[in-house]
Amino acid sequence: MTQPFRPSVTIADIEAAAAVLKPYAVRTPLLSSPALDALTGARVFLKAEVLQRTGSFKFRGAFNKISSIPKKARAAGVVAFSSGNHAQGVAAAAQIHGMPATIVMPADAPLSKRERTKGYGAEVVLYDRMTEDREAIARDIAEQRDATIVPPYDDPLIIAGQGTVGLEIAKDMTALGIAPDIVVAPASGGGLVAGTATAIKAAFPNAAIMSAEPDGFDDHARSLRAGRREPHRAEGRTICDALMATIPGEITFAINMKLLSQGVTVTDAEVGVAIAFLFRDLKLVAEPGGAVALAALLAGKFDARGKTVVIVLSGGNVDATMFARLIG
Repeated sequence: MTQPFRPSVTIADIEAAAAVLKPYAVRTPLLSSPALDALTGARVFLKAEVLQRTGSFKFRGAFNKISSIPKKARAAGVVAFSSGNHAQGVAAAAQIHGMPATIVMPADAPLSKRERTKGYGAEVVLYDRMTEDREAIARDIAEQRDATIVPPYDDPLIIAGQGTVGLEIAKDMTALGIAPDIVVAPASGGGLVAGTATAIKAAFPNAAIMSAEPDGFDDHARSLRAGRREPHRAEGRTICDALMATIPGEITFAINMKLLSQGVTVTDAEVGVAIAFLFRDLKLVAEPGGAVALAALLAGKFDARGKTVVIVLSGGNVDATMFARLIG
């Protein structure tokens, strides 16, 4: 007999996270653009997490998780591993709580992300992503210091925090009296899209939720098609440095397999087009990983014409040199 699906994260968990975050996180706007509507033939809304504290949605999950750490354990601090956005989210959240933070980051992470992480008071430990295991390094540091690990995505409190993105979308769409047909969010480990899907489905059960990834780094698209977690097969790199996780998380995929309709992928060139559009037409700065969902819409990777579509712009932490090249 098939066991009923019991989600590890519920709408009640997301609402509780929203209460924790309310005094600290930015309630980011849901934007619309006549130019974008005309270009796509859809009614499009953009959830601008590029305007979030630390420049990405990651602050939400990190703050919710760190807020749950018992006060007697806070002096030992936290440890995280991240290519940049989670690093900054954890560092900022730890700083607010008066806790030390150590972040294990790849040596090839964008310099701006490394420097901003240090700017929030965190210690940065660099590693080689091709030869070293970031999780093992983080575990060793946490054991030595008796610190708490704050994972990037595969944790119910992290997912609930990220789910406040979807909760805000649902509330804003409800206030407008509009039901979304499609909601698309970037996916790396899957925490953002899992939390967003949970919140959206609670309010709009008929909405189709999609993950967006760079070509090659398509572990979510592969896994959704296969019905089980599968790694991507990428051997090179992508400009979407925030979306290079090799396989969906166990907790996140259990949610996403039930709630997502499909995964879509885009090329780096298509991402560049989306970033340039955001800058030229909407005066918004997005990083490559934060723009993949919009890139999928602009590239026609799903049928949007005549539909109401919500796109999550998940982050805006991009090196100035890369940004100048992409918009030029």
